Amino acid sequence: QVQLVESGGGLVQPGGSLRLSCTASGGIFRIYAAAWYRQAPGKQRDLVATISNSGTTKYADSAKGRFTIARDNDKNTVYLQMNSLKLKDTADYYCNLNALGRPVSSWGQGTQVTVSS
Repeated sequence: QVQLVESGGGLVQPGGSLRLSCTASGGIFRIYAAAWYRQAPGKQRDLVATISNSGTTKYADSAKGRFTIARDNDKNTVYLQMNSLKLKDTADYYCNLNALGRPVSSWGQGTQVTVSS
């Protein structure tokens, strides 16, 4: 079973930036697409960005132009660079491996992002 460990969250002012990281255990990382999700308090978990095993990226409308997803298969790690952060970006952020558009691994503990002035 793959284990996912997210990091990089924190408190940031509106307009600031954060870079999230997620490292997967095991040797299957490079086979799957990877994705970032987020869950705001009291809301469902939503897809933020995906990156295929070949590097093709897709973004939710809320993330387009501000967030960048990237992966390093040698490090079994997927990143989410978040710029121009807004109050509404406040959430717990999670990564997962994806197949056919669905997460395939157990969820990690997530990393909390708080955007506040």
